[in-house]
Amino acid sequence: MLQAALRSGTAHRRSVFELFPRRLPEGRRYGVVAGVGRALDALEAFTFDDAALAALDGVVDAPTLDWLAGYRFTGDVWGYAEGETYFPYSPLVTVEASFAEAVLLETVLLSIYNHDAAIASAASRMTLVAGDRPCIEMGSRRTHEEAAVACARAAYVAGFATSSNLAARQRYDVPTAGTSAHSFTLLHDTEEQAFRAQVDALGVGTTLLVDTYDIREAVRLAVEVAGPGLGAVRLDSGDLGVLAHEVRAQLDDLGATGTRIVVTSDLDEFAIAGLAAAPVDGYGVGTQLVTGSGHPTCGFVYKLVSREGPDGSMVSVAKRSHDKISIGGRKFALRRRDARGTAEAEVVGIGVPPHDDGDDRPLLVPLVRDGEVVGRESLDAARARHLASRAELPAAAQQMSRGEPVIPTLHVEGTVEG
Repeated sequence: MLQAALRSGTAHRRSVFELFPRRLPEGRRYGVVAGVGRALDALEAFTFDDAALAALDGVVDAPTLDWLAGYRFTGDVWGYAEGETYFPYSPLVTVEASFAEAVLLETVLLSIYNHDAAIASAASRMTLVAGDRPCIEMGSRRTHEEAAVACARAAYVAGFATSSNLAARQRYDVPTAGTSAHSFTLLHDTEEQAFRAQVDALGVGTTLLVDTYDIREAVRLAVEVAGPGLGAVRLDSGDLGVLAHEVRAQLDDLGATGTRIVVTSDLDEFAIAGLAAAPVDGYGVGTQLVTGSGHPTCGFVYKLVSREGPDGSMVSVAKRSHDKISIGGRKFALRRRDARGTAEAEVVGIGVPPHDDGDDRPLLVPLVRDGEVVGRESLDAARARHLASRAELPAAAQQMSRGEPVIPTLHVEGTVEG
């Protein structure tokens, strides 16, 4: 496309692309925007070095290679801030630049947003039902090594307390935590020796894995070795709800009333919800989190919605396929809220911003201006935004059953673009 547009002379037409979902993953009531910071980092570093140009030699012609050699994005980007909730047709990212500059960003933006938002959307459901009990991201062994780092980051945005991925700590300052594996217990001649080795090295506040052999005997040994100040025990198999009640009673009988119980083992939002009445103090979540709990992608698309016409004015354009309808024209969005601050609708203005009746909240923020990143922020800011955005949704958002989006998306026609 780039080569053909350069040859035809249309490559430098001012253009507006939008990244948006046509629908939520089936049965989901809301989605969560994540990956914004990673996308900004990627855009900033998006150039074609000698090795890339050599690989493209023969794929595109010499004039296109020359153009790519000097590629730097110089346009503007607006978008939903990281941690924000979203709904069908939310204009999550708006890219305004020449066609040539903007079209090259399609794959990098979609790959980051589709992945990270899928993880954050699943993580949000898990932290919602977990309530005040912390969730630990433990999925690194169940996905690609680079995806694992992005998963830890996205999960933290959506409320997870910590991650076992140390690369996420190094790159993004995600708080980390972890526990020992069964192999550590099996390494030692006895379970008692394993517990003593761990406590000697890490202190009594550590978490001991107690289901390698006999759980009741292991809990007894754990308290004997560490004392009543033992930090936590972890259960990784069996009927976690029943076992948690039994272990809690035993710990209390042994005087370890402050020792926490952490559970793992293929948890998802439904399993976490099912353990709400159990005396569980934390959840370690792996496979289901890093696979989006059944929805590993969000189905975001990146479409040209407006471009410069022959007379220099902007012209709305849109795909009109039978089942893949897009809406032309540049979009603006706000979250319509009632007087109590509860969200009522996603209002998307076409051509101009929709009217704010006084209780509404604008959703698009500047991310890149004239090629320079202006929207970078801390993960803690994104995390706080997510909690606030989720809290303003109607109560139906808390239901884990399959359903429709918790608020509708309303499109409002504006003036003709110019």
